Amino acid sequence: MGSDLTVYYDGGCPLCRAEIGHYRQCRGAERIAFVDIGRTAPEVGLGPDLDRAGALRRFHVRGADGQLVSGAAAFARLWRVLPHWHWLGRLLDLRVFGLRPLLPLAEAAYRLSLPLRPRLARLIARRHR
Repeated sequence: MGSDLTVYYDGGCPLCRAEIGHYRQCRGAERIAFVDIGRTAPEVGLGPDLDRAGALRRFHVRGADGQLVSGAAAFARLWRVLPHWHWLGRLLDLRVFGLRPLLPLAEAAYRLSLPLRPRLARLIARRHR
């Protein structure tokens, strides 16, 4: 059986490793392929629509259907696969009159968090020393 989802993450980032480590422990994680695309990881085929530099800038997942999504939409897709997080993924994907009103808000929060990522990664690295 193949994976329902492929998650691309930066294994060289302490924050990313901690977060992915949490998701790997969740029920349902056996349905997910976690692919380290960090700078020290071996080069992997990401597909024609994603390169390593792009994958390192934002969180990306690819569904079994081949569709690539990033940012808040990628988190929503990941969470829908994990039973304990399913409710949050459904909430972000909730459609009201054909629109998903919460997803743009989640994307804005995600984009605002990106500049904080290096600082958070350093804090986590210090805690694990």
